[in-house]
Amino acid sequence: MARIRDGKLDEAPGVVVKGEVDIADAEALQDALQKAIINSVGAFVIDLSELEFIDSSGLHVLHRARDLLGREDRQLAVVCPYGPVRRVFELTGISELFALFATREEAAAALVPAQADGPASASAPAGSSEVS
Repeated sequence: MARIRDGKLDEAPGVVVKGEVDIADAEALQDALQKAIINSVGAFVIDLSELEFIDSSGLHVLHRARDLLGREDRQLAVVCPYGPVRRVFELTGISELFALFATREEAAAALVPAQADGPASASAPAGSSEVS
């Protein structure tokens, strides 16, 4: 069972996902992400450091969140430490689509504050990939 809470990082809005995300939790996660994204500006952070398991339905939800942010040229920073969840990203090949950070501190250091005249962004850390 997934639990989702506010996960603001410095000035960037975001959520923290804890527990397990599978098909039974995907809709709730999608609703929470969509609401949080629509009601925010700038770069967005999804913290998966407390997540123990994610299946393909959860990955699909994260991909949709990335697409929703991309429509407004907003960047997505995903906190995902090395471990089982990060391994799922790597095995499926979608790690190339996200700016993945091992810690909240790394993600915070990469975030660019929101500007009044444009969206904020997250730059990928050394050794990771980001595709826009």
